[in-house]
Amino acid sequence: MNVFSTLLARDLKLAIRQSADSLTVVAFFAIATVLFPFGVGPETNVLERISGGVLWVTALLAALLSLDRIFTVDYEDGTLDQLVLTGQPLSIVVLAKITAHWLTTGVPLLIVSPLLAVTLHLPTAGYAPLLLALLLGTPTVSLVGAVGAALVLGTRRGGVLLSLLVLPLYIPVLIFGAMAVEAATTGRSATPELLVLAGFAVLAVTLCPWATAAAVRQAVE
Repeated sequence: MNVFSTLLARDLKLAIRQSADSLTVVAFFAIATVLFPFGVGPETNVLERISGGVLWVTALLAALLSLDRIFTVDYEDGTLDQLVLTGQPLSIVVLAKITAHWLTTGVPLLIVSPLLAVTLHLPTAGYAPLLLALLLGTPTVSLVGAVGAALVLGTRRGGVLLSLLVLPLYIPVLIFGAMAVEAATTGRSATPELLVLAGFAVLAVTLCPWATAAAVRQAVE
């Protein structure tokens, strides 16, 4: 736990110093969401129907922008090599970095999403399921994305390859996240979809740190 807390505090301090990265993610999320009414038209009924899916798609794409930053900076300056050589459990090291990524990317998206939902005329009943779905889904996005980020460490055009690796894996999270919002707005219970998202999160936190650690070790060696 000392290793985890120390690395988490370090990465959060670095993220605060380089706050432009988090602001870029939030700005992309906002701009991409606001553009949809211009593309599909201002009809309220249309926007209400697509609002949940639009918010989830733009949130996933925004989170994707920052995935390569999880390990790249430490890999390039040699910090990652030193962390591997310390002999500390590498799964704890990568879990701390993934947690920092979620706190600086997933949480800002979570905070901004209700404001952007207003521009898409999301019905009132959909706000709580939207926030709960994002709260359960964005950690999975960070965990799965970290595996991809570790796999492309040291490769040329890693950002493009990373997108190809992780976007297909995000589809189940996208489907059930959007379905949770749609269920609430149509008068049904969103509990089944939220439970599935919770299951994805548990599965990801169980498997992804070890898979990421193995990929990081391979990249360093």
